[in-house]
Amino acid sequence: FFSSRRRHTRYGTVTGVQTCALPISPSREDGALCRRAVTSPSPDPVPLTSLGHGGGCGCKIAPGLLQDILRRTSVLPAPPELLVDASTSDDAAVYRLNDRQALVATTDFFLPIVDDPHTFGRIAATNALSDVYAMGASPILALAVVGMPVATLGPERIAAILEGGQSVCREAGIPLAGGHTIDSAEPIYGLVALGLVEPERLRRNADARPGDLLVLGKPLGVGVLSAALRQQRLSAARYDSLVATTTLLNTPGPALAALDGVHALTDVTGFGLAGHALEIARGSGLGLDLHWSAVPLLDGAAELAAAGCVTGASGRNWEAYGGDVAVPEGFGPVDRALLSDPQTSGGLLVSCRPEALEAVLQVFHARGFAAATAIGAVGPRDPQGPRLRLH
Repeated sequence: FFSSRRRHTRYGTVTGVQTCALPISPSREDGALCRRAVTSPSPDPVPLTSLGHGGGCGCKIAPGLLQDILRRTSVLPAPPELLVDASTSDDAAVYRLNDRQALVATTDFFLPIVDDPHTFGRIAATNALSDVYAMGASPILALAVVGMPVATLGPERIAAILEGGQSVCREAGIPLAGGHTIDSAEPIYGLVALGLVEPERLRRNADARPGDLLVLGKPLGVGVLSAALRQQRLSAARYDSLVATTTLLNTPGPALAALDGVHALTDVTGFGLAGHALEIARGSGLGLDLHWSAVPLLDGAAELAAAGCVTGASGRNWEAYGGDVAVPEGFGPVDRALLSDPQTSGGLLVSCRPEALEAVLQVFHARGFAAATAIGAVGPRDPQGPRLRLH
């Protein structure tokens, strides 16, 4: 089921929708670390990324600290209509409206990952809507969450961020119906996203079954490439790949949820592949086996990580959950950084029966996710050992 790693370097546009092209060998110019380095194509005097202490989903509170905070809060009683709450760290809350409809509600926002305002808005909106798709739902509307240093950015650049978010909502076929704004020290943008799903097609992150295969929809490496961008070590071609993958909506979600044999769904974001795989393992009470050589990477991700282009979030992620991960001999610091690399607007992670694998891949590939591939399997948990095992 598992193929060796492929590099994914470019995305194309078909009928106005960003789609992934087949793997292309990078040119000599594409592969240069520092040649044609970009800081995001923006003429603005103050780069957006310089106004925040972090960027994208790497801004998440570290998983260990977050758990400590949540343990200190009270748990409210939940009505029976609440189908999904925070107990399994799923992507959204889900509330049953009736026998045929359930409301999916989520919010996501962060600091700039790129300097171009319109692109920042697109990435943030794509990332926020992903949580709806990851539940097997279809979005119906969004609200904007906006915090901006108004005196620093000015109306024109702030409007460009909002327009970027609106363009993604337009692509998703939903209205951006309003929102809330504050004048803040750092630029913050994201969405509250609402969706609908038939209750029987709801797919949680806690319903994986023994014998399932794991399929990843997008290549890893967003955090590494964003770190290289901040260090001005990212080539123009790799910057284009960064933007393309982070603005590709995870629209396969509802079609995947409709397939017989798809048991669990989530998306890979700020806690990295290992962190979100562990959420599936813990919620399902099972163990996961990942075949590291089969995990797709963005072109240049391993090279840049080896050159020191890693985020602080990857280290915090590993500190929080590394004790629950078994790695093979020779699994070095670069591999570990990529396994825990925070993904902004990352890919869907699917748990499905082996018999459903071909149909799952067809759904992904038909929607332009050429990197989608099987990367592992679900099995019983060893009570004495780690929940996540790398091979």
